[in-house]
Amino acid sequence: MTQVSLPFYTKLAMVLFSIISAGYLAILGQTILAPLLTSFLLALLLLPMANFMEQKWRFKRSIAAIISVVLMIGVISSILYFLANQLTDLWKDWPLLKHQAETSFHDVQHWISRTFGVNAQKQIDYLKNSASSAVATSATVLGATLLTVSSTLLFLSFLLLFTFFILNYRGILFNFLSSVFEEKHKQKVSEIVRQIQYIIKKYITGLFLQMFIVTVLMIFTLWVLNVKYAVLLGLISGIFNIVPYLGIFTALLISVLITFATAGAAKVLLVLIAFVSIHALDGNVLMPLVVGSKVKINALFAFIGIVVGEMIWGISGMFLCIPYLAMLKIIFDKIEQLRPWGILLGGEERPQKKRRVYRITKKIKLEEKE
Repeated sequence: MTQVSLPFYTKLAMVLFSIISAGYLAILGQTILAPLLTSFLLALLLLPMANFMEQKWRFKRSIAAIISVVLMIGVISSILYFLANQLTDLWKDWPLLKHQAETSFHDVQHWISRTFGVNAQKQIDYLKNSASSAVATSATVLGATLLTVSSTLLFLSFLLLFTFFILNYRGILFNFLSSVFEEKHKQKVSEIVRQIQYIIKKYITGLFLQMFIVTVLMIFTLWVLNVKYAVLLGLISGIFNIVPYLGIFTALLISVLITFATAGAAKVLLVLIAFVSIHALDGNVLMPLVVGSKVKINALFAFIGIVVGEMIWGISGMFLCIPYLAMLKIIFDKIEQLRPWGILLGGEERPQKKRRVYRITKKIKLEEKE
C-alpha cells in the first residue's frame, strides 16, 4: 500500500480540530473526568503501599486497595482537622480583626481625602452604592456558593471511588493498553507505561515533600517575626504552593490581609520579604533538589497549561496540568512522529562542556648494570 503524504496545512487543521474537540469534550465531561484523572495520580502514589500489602502481607487486591484509600482519607482528614482548629482560633479573634480593619479603613479614608481631595461623605456614598448592588446579587452569589459546595462533595465522592477502582483493576487496565496496540509495539507501550508510572510517582512525592518543607519554613519564619497565626499562614502557604506560580500569590494576598488586620502595615513589609525570600529559595533550591528534573516542562508551556487548565476545570485543572503535560512529553519522546512536540514542551538543553583529560605518564628507563 502506498502512503499518502498530506500537506502541512491539512495536518495543522486536523491537529487544531482534535485539540478543540478534546477541550470541548473535557468541558462537557468535567464532572467525571476531573476526579478520574486526579484519582489516577493518587492511585500511582498509593500503588507502592498496595503492592507491599499484597506481596508481604498476602492481602487480596481489593482489601489492599481499600486500606490504602482509608489511610489516604485519614491523612487528609488530619490535615483538614488541624487547619479547622487554626481557623477556629482566627474566628475567636474576629472582633479584634474587625476593630483593626475599621481603624485601617479610617486611616485610608483620611489619606484619600488629603491626597485626592475626595471627602469622607463621598467615599461612604460610593461604598453604600456598591453594597446595595452586592445585596441585589446576593441570591445569585448564594446559589453559586451552594452549587460549588455540592460540586465539591460530588468531586470528593467520585475521587475516592475512582481511586479504589483504579487500584483494584489496575491489571485489567494495563492488559487493555497492551492489547490495543499491535504485537510489535507492546514492548514500547510497556516501557512508556512504566516510565510514566515512575516519573509521575516521583513527581507527586517530591511535590508533597516540597509542600511540607515550604510549610515548615514559613511557620518558622513567621514565628520568628512574631506574626500572629503563623501556623495557619504557613499551612496556607504550603498547601497553595501545590498550584504552580499562582498559588504563592494567593497565599501571599491572604497572609498580607491577615497580618495587616492583626499587626498593622509595618509588619506587612516583613511578611512580604519573608514570602519573596522563601519563594526564591523554593524555586532555585528546593524545586530542583526535591522535585528535580523529573518533569522537564519549560515555564512557557507550564504557564499556558495552568491558564488553560483553570479555564476548563478551575483549581483541579491548574493542579492536573503539569503531571499530564509530563505524561504527554514522555509519549511524544518515545514516538518518532511526535518527537518535535516533545522538544517543544521540554526545557532547553545546555551543551555540555568538554572536559580536558590530562594523562600523567611516567617513563622509566631501565639500564643494565655490568
